[in-house]
Amino acid sequence: MNIDNLNDKQKEAVLHDKGPMLVLAGAGSGKTKVLTSRIANLIENDVSPANILAITFTNKAAKEMKERVKKLIGPDANYIQISTFHSLGLKILKENYEFLGYNKNFIILDNDDTLTVVKKLMKDLNMNPKYYNAKDIRNKISSAKNELIEPEYFSKIEFDNKIVELYKEYCKKLKKGNSVDFDDLLLLPIKLFKESSNILNNYQEKYRYVLIDEYQDTNEAQYVFSKMLANKYKNIFVVGDNDQAIYAFRGANYKNILNFEKDYPNCKIILLEENYRSTQNILNAANSVIKHNKQRKDKNLWSNNEVGNKIKYIKTDDEKKEGEFVTEEIKKIIKDNNVTYDDIAILYRTNAQSRSIEESMLKANIPYKIIGSFYFYNRKEIKDLLCYLRLINNPNDDSSLTRVINVPKRGIGDKTIGNITAVADAQNISLFDAINSGKELKFKETILALQESCENLSLTEMVDEVLDKSGIKEELLKEKTLESEIRLENLEEFKSITKNYEDEYGEISLDDFLNEISLVSDVTEHTDETNKVSLMTVHSVKGLEFDYVFIIGMEEGIFPHYNSINEGTNDAIEEERRLCYVAITRAKKDLWIINCKKRLLYGQTNANPPSRFIDEIDPKYLEIDKQTTSIFSKVNKFRKEVMLNNNTNYEIGDNVKHTDYGEGVVVNIDKSLITIAFPHPIGVKKFIKNHRSITKI
Repeated sequence: MNIDNLNDKQKEAVLHDKGPMLVLAGAGSGKTKVLTSRIANLIENDVSPANILAITFTNKAAKEMKERVKKLIGPDANYIQISTFHSLGLKILKENYEFLGYNKNFIILDNDDTLTVVKKLMKDLNMNPKYYNAKDIRNKISSAKNELIEPEYFSKIEFDNKIVELYKEYCKKLKKGNSVDFDDLLLLPIKLFKESSNILNNYQEKYRYVLIDEYQDTNEAQYVFSKMLANKYKNIFVVGDNDQAIYAFRGANYKNILNFEKDYPNCKIILLEENYRSTQNILNAANSVIKHNKQRKDKNLWSNNEVGNKIKYIKTDDEKKEGEFVTEEIKKIIKDNNVTYDDIAILYRTNAQSRSIEESMLKANIPYKIIGSFYFYNRKEIKDLLCYLRLINNPNDDSSLTRVINVPKRGIGDKTIGNITAVADAQNISLFDAINSGKELKFKETILALQESCENLSLTEMVDEVLDKSGIKEELLKEKTLESEIRLENLEEFKSITKNYEDEYGEISLDDFLNEISLVSDVTEHTDETNKVSLMTVHSVKGLEFDYVFIIGMEEGIFPHYNSINEGTNDAIEEERRLCYVAITRAKKDLWIINCKKRLLYGQTNANPPSRFIDEIDPKYLEIDKQTTSIFSKVNKFRKEVMLNNNTNYEIGDNVKHTDYGEGVVVNIDKSLITIAFPHPIGVKKFIKNHRSITKI
């Protein structure tokens, strides 16, 4: 095998003989090349392909790794077990189903199937669906399994006896039905290994060399599973980057990679710090941010690439100006460089931020695609809300009625809708007029009540009314999942759209608004996915790279997210900082960091301070325009004098004065956030405590 194309550190990792090794691979440092070359080297040194196990996190990554290994060693690659954790778990279950008490044709239940089981058990246990949320319970069961918490120990972390009982019954029901869920694909092999030392020994003999990619993303089950497999020969070779651990919300524990040395005291550690992707200035910025994290292993990315341009820091007036700036810069990039739109990405912290940037892209006629999510107007929750508004405007809109008559779920199924349709067709009337009884009549009454209550409301107030009276908001609040939080944020962001229309047109009618919105919500042109600017959240961009990257919304409360600020723990902020590190290191040639003086988001205009992560970048790596320079110096002074001083105590009812909005009253206090009610037309706004614009009077 030719290793001349590897640097010294990569060669050292590839040529490692036996025993545990931790490869801390910085962003863009060629970790996949190291993994595949390591496999090829093992085979060249007479290790049987059948004795090698390589684990990665996605089927796509596993497929790509297998193809790269095949290019290096040929057909022998087919005998190597290169797969995801769950694929390997399934293989082991298929080979040992009898020992675990299953039949050969056991079934794997998907998320919808498991949700159906949970709902059935809730009914059997007389659990009121108004109080208990099925998705929330299913997620709790999934989390427990990934933490290897069996039903008999579940009561130690779950204090609701009904949910504890449901978990027990859930496991019994799956076993009785000869079925497993996705989480069982790891839980059951671990159980198998614990109960049978012979079976464990067989797999330890089979997989004498274990290689794991993205080790920082392993959860408890994956960690224990891989440790058990490697325990006999300890030829475990893990590659990862603690600075890119950004999936805590999925149960990933970045401490697994930090504790590798404790698990394997004789392990060898290699740092891959040479980056082949970015300019040195971009890497310097990333290094200067991430060094503020305490829970990490030190490494410092460097590159033989050019020093490159400084990171451009821009502060605009608001989110509209932010969008205009980005689109103008993109036009310049395309005009001045021999590149395509595919070379450009716009990153943001939350999905809701895509709405304003999408509108700017549409107005500028710049083609774009959303990665890892839907176009704002094509998201389910936005379509549902629009259908409610259309029904209020025109109850005879049959397609809108069909979509939302059972949203949120009211027990109105296809059979009922079919019966209503038959009556409507026979009498040549609308579905709405054909409704005269049952649960569907309650839905009709809800629409009629909304028509009446919305008569004298503004568009923004109308949206709030629909979200409350329809039950959409209540259902999402009950779910308490990451998905439901994102959907709620998107629905709140819809109020930014109505607020913009009200500011632009004054008292615009619902009918005119729906006509206007249909022009910007048409997504039929988003079919060709080539040569388009990529828009995505920072979570979605991991593993990707672009020549030109814009990070928008770099403000306190947005990035870092207000949830991490409210949590008040170092862990939460450090995860946000790792996200920022990931975002910065996606850029190869040029990077823009942008924020606003004030931003309309979730229907409210807030003046958030610039993100603390900007302050953590050494100014010598930043290019700041004149307007931003003066702001930047004021911000630094503000951080020293005010942001670090949290001694002002606010109480609900306190009178305060804002530099722009005048006098107001504190109406809510939530950890580091303060909500203030100002006189009409300003209304209610949120700020971070001790914001320099607020004075207690």
